[in-house]
Amino acid sequence: MLFRLARPALFALDPERAHRMTIAGLKRLPVGKAPRTRDGLGVGVAGLHFPNPLGLAAGFDKDAEVPDAMLRFGFGHVEVGSITPRPQVGNPKPRLFRLADDHSVINRMGFNNGGARAAVERLTLRKNQAGIVGVNIGANKDSDDRVADYVAMARIVAPLADYIAVNISSPNTPGLRALQDANLLADLLDAVLEARGADGPPVFLKVAPDLQMSDIDAIAQIAAEKRLGALIVSNTTIERPALRSRNAREVGGLSGAGLKPLALQRLRDFRKATDGTIPLVGVGGIANGEDAWERIRAGASLVQLYSAMVYGGPGLPSRILEGLERLMRRDGFSTIADAVGSE
Repeated sequence: MLFRLARPALFALDPERAHRMTIAGLKRLPVGKAPRTRDGLGVGVAGLHFPNPLGLAAGFDKDAEVPDAMLRFGFGHVEVGSITPRPQVGNPKPRLFRLADDHSVINRMGFNNGGARAAVERLTLRKNQAGIVGVNIGANKDSDDRVADYVAMARIVAPLADYIAVNISSPNTPGLRALQDANLLADLLDAVLEARGADGPPVFLKVAPDLQMSDIDAIAQIAAEKRLGALIVSNTTIERPALRSRNAREVGGLSGAGLKPLALQRLRDFRKATDGTIPLVGVGGIANGEDAWERIRAGASLVQLYSAMVYGGPGLPSRILEGLERLMRRDGFSTIADAVGSE
């Protein structure tokens, strides 16, 4: 109710300013308990136990400022970042656009963050807190050696992350998506896996939705060979479906409801390409229990959202989890794990 009352005022502000105000407010909240495992909703992925399949995607908490506050809202895991070795300001403003008529968002942020040192200080302070927190890592825009940036980040965050998400799929850092090329990707993952150490956390790979089938098959094969913990499908898209909002032609990555059909199809493509041998995390356009359930039935062991929080508010995670419990019972499943890939 408070969000519904505050939403018009927040929407009157520039989106990035409203987001910073939200983070500032969340930092003042008392740290609550991490979510308990709800009946049937617990999921095991990459050796980790997730109390429920719903996670907060990277991009909301770029600097690991409020992971525990977000867990308090019911998320089964929170992914912070993307974090780069050195601080960077990102792309010129304005760079974040609400598409309210389409329940979507376009961003061209450009990995703006305070850098590894500041994030590590915060993650160190919460090291003994309960709750799964993944760290999404990226490369600096002006780096001479982007592979070296990922290696440095993997080494730095390995002692502090429950999992490491390698983000090579943002459309807002020129040339970054080239690392999805099979030869470059294999070398990158070898370096990251070595840097995180034999006893380090699992490594997830976040991929773009704007891939050809040959790319999908190659990435799936490499992910299997490298024994990755999961594939996160998918990041934002540079494609533009039919949209009504006045900001629809802004340059950047599209997320939210406008991304949903493409993200769902890519999840199905990766499920087919991996034959269910690698856990998948479904992201893109998930806004309610039905969306999350559809993604799980299509092959996702976990799901994530971010843009839907802009329109649904902090009560959204609880509503989605209640919807998942209802849909799971309706369709005759006793656990989420039994439903993965069952469509």
